[in-house]
Amino acid sequence: MRKQIALGALALTAAVVLAGCAGGGSSDSGDEAADSSAELVVWTDEERQTAVKDAAKAFEEETGATVKIVKKNFEDLRNDFIAQVPTGEGPDITVGAHDWLGALAAGVVDTIDLGDKASEFESVALEAMTYDGQLYALPYSLETIALVQNVDLVGAEAPATWDEMIQKGVASGAERPFVINTAGETGDGYTMYGFQTSFGAPVFVQDASGSYTTDVGMGGAAGEAFATWLGANGTAGTGCISTTVDYDINNELFNSGQAPYTIQGPWAISAYTDVANIAVNPIPSAGGETAAPFVGVQGFYLSSQSKNALLAQEFLVNYLGTEEAQRALYEADPRIPAWSTLATEVSSDPIIAGFLASAQNGVPMPSIPEMGSVWDLWNAAQSQIISGADPVSTWNTMVQDVQTAVEG
Repeated sequence: MRKQIALGALALTAAVVLAGCAGGGSSDSGDEAADSSAELVVWTDEERQTAVKDAAKAFEEETGATVKIVKKNFEDLRNDFIAQVPTGEGPDITVGAHDWLGALAAGVVDTIDLGDKASEFESVALEAMTYDGQLYALPYSLETIALVQNVDLVGAEAPATWDEMIQKGVASGAERPFVINTAGETGDGYTMYGFQTSFGAPVFVQDASGSYTTDVGMGGAAGEAFATWLGANGTAGTGCISTTVDYDINNELFNSGQAPYTIQGPWAISAYTDVANIAVNPIPSAGGETAAPFVGVQGFYLSSQSKNALLAQEFLVNYLGTEEAQRALYEADPRIPAWSTLATEVSSDPIIAGFLASAQNGVPMPSIPEMGSVWDLWNAAQSQIISGADPVSTWNTMVQDVQTAVEG
């Protein structure tokens, strides 16, 4: 599902203007770039503040411009940015998550161009920050879920398929061969998504640029096959998947050795204090295709109302878009780096390597506003099927309800 992302020549143009603007041309962009009194305002949270300050210091020394760093609570950034940018009071740049993009792309953020630097980033990170074929942010980190396994019970080798994993889990003698969080009776389409995509049933169809369309991709034979598989492994079938398992129960069952395999993210690893040896691998396929879990990406957005857009782009691409700055961001907030060589470097840790391999198989979680119409219906249908409802009719009703909600 990897797509080529077409990028224009804006960054190259910006570099030329910045290099030649000292002559004092009459264009606004040239005046902006030459004005040593220009100020950029960057919003960030506490975790990333120091790394951004280091990049800003170098930028100030080399351009003469000033960078004002404003620390905010991460949970406030999105709403404050949306509220303040249209008034002219917002920042030039803010840090944020890729799934904000559907809301931000409606006139609040501007496109950016990485030029040749696009090749330095993991493709899934660029895909996540792309909307309607345009790149809107400089990525710096990514995260996803993967298969986590107890090496002492099942070894470190990655099972290629669901059936192989379950067989090894049974052979381990553990109480359960596998455990997965379903958020209890709520359902958890996010955690289950790798298995769903292995049947070829994406939540939304992606276009040629990698952007999500509003065409629901979960219907038809592929979706019905996934639903049938889900029912066959629910309470009326093998019982490998149960709505009695929430996040904490999931972690306790794995940590206590009652289940040798689980699907989790890096945020859960610290909870497994009683498992001496952990391996992390890509999610095995249940439906024959590659399991593609959701990937979350964080990065830096450019305000559509920036009065210093050229300088802001220069700061993003040539000061935050460097290995040094990306390394500082990783050290401040150790998620998988979006900068490919750095991601490879930190993957000397086999746990990080496993999550990176899973992310490289993955797809961005949809950032389009229509995703908000999906979660409740989707989660509920999965929970019902796991609990014994007819898989095909329950699934098809959900797909139709989602399509209606999206179109409505």
